[in-house]
Amino acid sequence: MRSTWGNNLQLTIFGESHGAAIGMVVDGLPIGLAVDEAAVARDMTRRAPGNDPTATARREADRVRIVSGIFRGHTTGAPVCGIIENTNTRSGDYEQMQRLMRPGHADFAGHVKYKGQNDPRGGGHFSGRLTAPLVFAGALCRQALLPRGVEVAAHIAAIGGVEDERMSPADVSAAQLRALREMRFPLLAPGREEEMRARVEEARLAQDSAGGVVECAAVGVPAGLGAPFFDSLESTLAHLLFSVPAVKGVEFGDGFSLALSRGSVANDAMRVRDGRVVCETNHNGGVTGGITNGMPVICRAAVKPTPSIGQPQRTIDVEGLADAQIEVRGRHDPCIVPRAVPVVESAMLIALMDLMLEEETRR
Repeated sequence: MRSTWGNNLQLTIFGESHGAAIGMVVDGLPIGLAVDEAAVARDMTRRAPGNDPTATARREADRVRIVSGIFRGHTTGAPVCGIIENTNTRSGDYEQMQRLMRPGHADFAGHVKYKGQNDPRGGGHFSGRLTAPLVFAGALCRQALLPRGVEVAAHIAAIGGVEDERMSPADVSAAQLRALREMRFPLLAPGREEEMRARVEEARLAQDSAGGVVECAAVGVPAGLGAPFFDSLESTLAHLLFSVPAVKGVEFGDGFSLALSRGSVANDAMRVRDGRVVCETNHNGGVTGGITNGMPVICRAAVKPTPSIGQPQRTIDVEGLADAQIEVRGRHDPCIVPRAVPVVESAMLIALMDLMLEEETRR
């Protein structure tokens, strides 16, 4: 099991959902970076469970204990290690998962790949609980990017078929992104919250779940980050986004709708304004040829419905290799989209930090 990512910024994630702790080692951050642990805690709280009716009843404070790499409030150049203790586990809910594979989960794939030695409690190392360390890494990257003029935020673009307004791709502002980060249920059209929550409650009462979409933007990103082909901005960010459990689709700019367009529409006309190059539109999401072009970077991630649902489901018993039925127990989110917002932000922050460090080492 390889759990390390990155070229210039390297992340190693560890732990299991019902183990003693989960955490992240972040190596390669700029030396002397001032770290505001209160700001880290604010980002962690946005993802933490038990804080909203759409979330699991499992309550975890998600406090990060930083055990290395920071001295007197600044990074030392050594790897930064943050540990998050698991304090509210109910492992008995998962006893049957030793043999009954939950549909939609990684239970069967993990059982085969790791020869039955993986920890099945709460999904083990495959659990969405492991997105907490990703948010910790993203919070550190945010603090490195802000002095560089980069702001990142996301909003709930859709839940259960109810859509929020789309970001204006060429005009999204840092002030708008800062406002979204302060919202408990981040929407561009707050009036749609009630209908979204109603869709989630409808699914919960039916012992079911709802999925949705998260849209994320970064402004202040300089032109020139990324590379053609293997280390493009899109491939770097998509790698991270598809590492988030439940993300099943990613698009940049107008994404798949560009396939229905013509070049005369899809091309972003370029102009010079106040001594800098800008695009009149931003259909390509701030990236052309795999490299940022100075426009806001816009992406969307499709989040599937939570696979843990209370309805009876057909499955298999791996011990007897026979058909079986399962009713998933435990505490689960009827919709994970609101909690996925800071996680998608973190993927953007980490990707931009890695590519920015690449450029800074080339100078």
